[in-house]
Amino acid sequence: MSFIDKEVLKESLRKALERSKKRRFKQTVEMTIVLRDIDPKSPEGRFRETVILPHGRGKDARICVVAEGDMALKAKNMGLPRVLGKNDLQGMSRKEAKKIAEECDWVLVRTDLMPLAGRILGPALGPRGKVPVPVPPNADIGVFVERYKKAVYMRNKDQPQLMVPIGTEDMDPEKLAENAQRVLAAIEPKLRSPTHNIARIIVKTSMGPPVEVPLR
Repeated sequence: MSFIDKEVLKESLRKALERSKKRRFKQTVEMTIVLRDIDPKSPEGRFRETVILPHGRGKDARICVVAEGDMALKAKNMGLPRVLGKNDLQGMSRKEAKKIAEECDWVLVRTDLMPLAGRILGPALGPRGKVPVPVPPNADIGVFVERYKKAVYMRNKDQPQLMVPIGTEDMDPEKLAENAQRVLAAIEPKLRSPTHNIARIIVKTSMGPPVEVPLR
């Protein structure tokens, strides 16, 4: 549970939704966390967190799988955007790897294929803030797929701030607030003092005006 009250988050999100003009597409609801006294270039100030949102992203993440045998067959039967095998990776060009990095939000990889996937897909995934996810050979790929459909990955670059999607504009503010709390709870253990290190929190829709969440 986050140190920020859910009702406070809920009210800020409600304002962000009300002030956002309707567009021809479903807008994402975004949260920006501005950090204080954090050096993003230091190991302590570098955030690389995968968060499973309790109420999902509002739209499923696009999941791709790298596997062989039964795991690959099950993944194909799930109708996923991409299911790749060892031979697919070995013959893949850089252009094809970039296309996969653009198409897939998450790439789930059977552990024995991780070195190959990392070498072929890693250079395309990394700059886009995406990482291959290892899946044990005997794991149920269906469970992993359903889990990562609700997942977001947040990282900071050179600036002391984190930007992360927490849902879509058609979601209830209470569910958005609970998603936001899950994100905050994921980063708080890395902060010396959440009340000090979190300077500002801003919520908005993709093209809507920002709304600052009161912290005090």
